[in-house]
Amino acid sequence: MEVIARAGKILEEPVDILVLSLFEKTEDLTEPILSLDRSFQGAIRQVLQESNFKGKVLETHLAYLSRSGLQPRPYPVKAILFVGLGKKEKFSLEVVRRVAGKAAKEVSRKGLSSLATLLHGAETLQESPERIAQAVVEGTLLGLYKFDRYKSRKEEEPAKEISRMVLVYPDAQKLPEVEKGARVGQILSGAVNFARDLINAPANILTPSELADQTRQMAEACHLQCQILTEKELVDLKMGALLAVAQGSDQPPRFIILEHRPKGGAKTEERRPGSEDREPSSSTPHPPPSPGTVVLIGKGITFDSGGISLKPSKGMYQMKTDMSGAAAVIGALQAVALLDLPLQVVGLIGAAENLPSGKATKPGDVVTSLSGMTIEILDTDAEGRLVLADALAYARRYRPTAVIDLATLTGACAVTLARIAAGMLGNNSSLMEKIRRAGEITGERVWELPLWEEYRELAKSKIADLKNITEDVGAGTIMGAAFLSYFAEDYPWVHLDIANVARNFEEKPYLPEGGTGFGVRLLVEFLRSWNNT
Repeated sequence: MEVIARAGKILEEPVDILVLSLFEKTEDLTEPILSLDRSFQGAIRQVLQESNFKGKVLETHLAYLSRSGLQPRPYPVKAILFVGLGKKEKFSLEVVRRVAGKAAKEVSRKGLSSLATLLHGAETLQESPERIAQAVVEGTLLGLYKFDRYKSRKEEEPAKEISRMVLVYPDAQKLPEVEKGARVGQILSGAVNFARDLINAPANILTPSELADQTRQMAEACHLQCQILTEKELVDLKMGALLAVAQGSDQPPRFIILEHRPKGGAKTEERRPGSEDREPSSSTPHPPPSPGTVVLIGKGITFDSGGISLKPSKGMYQMKTDMSGAAAVIGALQAVALLDLPLQVVGLIGAAENLPSGKATKPGDVVTSLSGMTIEILDTDAEGRLVLADALAYARRYRPTAVIDLATLTGACAVTLARIAAGMLGNNSSLMEKIRRAGEITGERVWELPLWEEYRELAKSKIADLKNITEDVGAGTIMGAAFLSYFAEDYPWVHLDIANVARNFEEKPYLPEGGTGFGVRLLVEFLRSWNNT
């Protein structure tokens, strides 16, 4: 879609439809809409009164100019779509995204291919035009996402593809801000939709090798450094936890390394395998993060049957989305590269299938991780934390300033937080606060759960260093993080459990059914604000 920012009057744009957003109490029209009403000789007020449009959030009313008396002069516009913003006191950037997504879907369904819109609520929201423009573009492009590449027959009357959107802002001096916001919104939406494509792809197509190949192609296009470690290289590195997960499948595992180096930046420091020195444990408070290398880690289980600890058959098909953390990291690195953020960022992804076979890991087996710690595997369906354990250990060689991992780790997270926010745990309060603020801005919210030493003690095994589950204790989300914390003792670290927000089960204004791409915008917002807070 072509996205254009303009300064001036909305009626001057040659588009099919105007999208106008109004708060409740629609009699209090803003000046841009009052000006438009004057152009239509008061007909907009008349249409609003006759339609009983109240301005409730996401309420819509479509008025065709040829049928409603809205065309006293020959304008190119065919229709006006009114969209409700709800109550002013509850208005936010998240409402902007939702309204933009709802409007875009309505325009597409009506077979119209171009639209012009004012920045929703710009005169009320205490945000810069850049932020509002970004939110409008995100809501629009994320709301129009569809995944139908495997349909042999498309819908008989498919929705019209919107080819052009014009963002109109009256103040010409602030037009560069609007243009910047629109560009950022396009980049972020493209990255999220790329992540969604990966998540929604069937597991027989998106194997660990294919995930690596698609990541490499993206990296080449975006000028990211990319390295793919094969199974033999993982054996040589002694990534025993990742290999244990993968050994039941005929599909070989992959370990994906992405690296963004800002222009003029030096290569990130990487220590050779085995050269790490132990540093203070998590019992020693880490200082606040400072500029340096940030490592993002994603769980990349392209299909999770549970292994020998087999999952119930009902709903197992959804386990193709168990690589949503990996998709979020890949999408975030794409956006980081295209935005050329002035920060060194590394992405690490352990990719594997978790299947039962004669070769599969058995409950009760003990394996040795890359860190050297031994793990008693009591449940092969708690495989994500094994993959993350080796990735967290690998991250140490970059001497990171911060490490964030994302994983569809525990069903317990949905019990705790429903499908509203991701669970957040870690060893650095300053880092978690940065992520929390990024979540509030992007609408990809997180909520901190405790990670006290008592939980960590429960993760210890009687016959090995650690066990991958703790039976009859509860607190599943916390215990997953407690296990991981042993592999992240040498740097500031945050774990995001996205199991409850990575997949959407009913269509929402800018969230389709299926993979959501949760985490891409959150991570990029966090990285963009790294040096500002």
